[in-house]
Amino acid sequence: MKIALPIANNLLCMHFGHCEQFAFIDVDEKEKKITNKELLTPPPHEPGVIPKWVHEQGADLVLAGGMGQRARSLFEQQGVKVIVGVPAGKPEDIVDDYLNNRLVTGHNACDH
Repeated sequence: MKIALPIANNLLCMHFGHCEQFAFIDVDEKEKKITNKELLTPPPHEPGVIPKWVHEQGADLVLAGGMGQRARSLFEQQGVKVIVGVPAGKPEDIVDDYLNNRLVTGHNACDH
């Protein structure tokens, strides 16, 4: 499984469209551990571009603080699951919490 997280300043960016980079983290779901991490700079933010690009990188899941409904729909059309309301933190810590069923999500930090 590959998990994508929008990041800025090495932390989860609360609005995915404003991120500096994406962390793509490969995980072994059975062993509940991270096997690889890659940081990539996304293409310029335009409607529909980032969901397609994230899918092309092989991501199965996006963990985000906030994301608009249109972007969420575009991810779903690409077959990429989205979880919003993720609190700010280091990408590795967030993924570890997700793998071990400790990830507590709040409200979607984006309302458009």
